[in-house]
Amino acid sequence: MTVKAYGAYASDRPLEPIDITRRAPGAHDVQIDIAYCGVCHSDLHQVRSEWAGTRYPCVPGHEIVGRVSAVGAQVSNFKPGDLVGVGCIVDSCKHCADCSEGLENYCDLMVGTYNFPTADAPGHTLGGYSQRIVVHERYVLRIRHPEAQLAAVAPLLCAGITTYSPLRHWNVGPGHKVGVVGIGGLGHMGIKLAHAMGAHVVAFTTSDSKREAARALGADEVVVSRNPGEMATHSKSFDFILNTVAAPHDLDAFMVLLKRDGSMTLVGAPATPHPPVEVFNLIMKRRGLAGSMIGGIPETQQMLDFCAEHGIVADIEMIRIAEIDAAYERMLKGDVKYRFVIDCASLAA
Repeated sequence: MTVKAYGAYASDRPLEPIDITRRAPGAHDVQIDIAYCGVCHSDLHQVRSEWAGTRYPCVPGHEIVGRVSAVGAQVSNFKPGDLVGVGCIVDSCKHCADCSEGLENYCDLMVGTYNFPTADAPGHTLGGYSQRIVVHERYVLRIRHPEAQLAAVAPLLCAGITTYSPLRHWNVGPGHKVGVVGIGGLGHMGIKLAHAMGAHVVAFTTSDSKREAARALGADEVVVSRNPGEMATHSKSFDFILNTVAAPHDLDAFMVLLKRDGSMTLVGAPATPHPPVEVFNLIMKRRGLAGSMIGGIPETQQMLDFCAEHGIVADIEMIRIAEIDAAYERMLKGDVKYRFVIDCASLAA
């Protein structure tokens, strides 16, 4: 079937209307009419070929929410009319150790929602800046939030799971002191989630003007990381730090804030490497430095259910699809609180 979408034909061209083909639903497929799609920083990197291997035409978008419009003959978990989501994964090998443990995000044959090789035309996956998508039922997620919150649920499919997964993996909960570095699209979700998990949350920002906003998101304390005195008061005190900042910065400034056996996890994907870490800051207190990438399908469903239970959604600004290039420029300047979401009904205009 042919559907309307928005995509780029080259790294130096703006996004533009494009007609794309979606496969007819197979026996295990779910067809989704897309209502909203979140805008992730990854979309901009991929469209502009700032990461290697962009395939054109590139239709971005991996924060997809909408309503089921058709299902394959052997689909039993979904029916037309259901509110559902699709995140960053639309396929994997389904039988490796990672897939068997519900960690499809680490499968070597994981297929991302856009820009990954596939048998469907045009030979690579096309994402959620479109009217409709067809996905194997294994990678479709149920949304239990009220329909009125649907647009604000979209960013949970990337920003939400990207921050939820490491918080859960490192067992964040009551009695833990948790730092969240950066108060952007990822960081604002990290603050909300860590707060809901019962941790004492300290937000780190480079801007004194963001103190009030961070507290409104759920931070118990706010530290301006450019202030050495404020940083020093938290020396050797954190159980866990979630670092959401992609721009290269001094990781040691935060490593020394961890107590013995504390860990810092990086979730921001830098275009250029961070400065080297001082190894002695790790070995002298048995500190850990790790990374984390989105989450598997079961954990993503767990995250959505947790957010529905606790009333958590992203803070968003709605845009029409024709405003996407302007939104990219604003995103580069940090001029959004905290996530753009596309009203996909505007594709029909």
